[in-house]
Amino acid sequence: MLKQASNYKPNQVAETVLAASRQVWLAVLGAAAISRDWAQHRAGDVFKGLVKQGSAVESRAIRVVGSRVETSIETAGALWNQARRTVIGTVNTVAESAAAAMPRTKHGATKRVYAAKPRNGARTVKAARKPGRRQNKRAK
Repeated sequence: MLKQASNYKPNQVAETVLAASRQVWLAVLGAAAISRDWAQHRAGDVFKGLVKQGSAVESRAIRVVGSRVETSIETAGALWNQARRTVIGTVNTVAESAAAAMPRTKHGATKRVYAAKPRNGARTVKAARKPGRRQNKRAK
């Protein structure tokens, strides 16, 4: 083992390392030159192709998202209408039950029945009065 160490030449190792580092440097310069050439002559076509593909993917995505949003809006509207009908039915049932459970007063009770919201957005209230005359307090 001592004999092998005596064959060790520091100058030869330094020259090999210097030559390897010079080869790496030359490879980097070559890559830069090839990249520059590619960018000047062929990159435009590649870029245009990428833009075309991206445009196609974008239009498909917009169609898919648009149809799903439309479906979601329709579903939300149907659920809203169903909830509104349920609430109106429940309010009417509670109002009828409360009216039946309350004792009759001398002036009569008024029961309000909320109808479904018309298309113009206004809320309609139908007042159903109990039979009998309403007395005017000022007239007494």
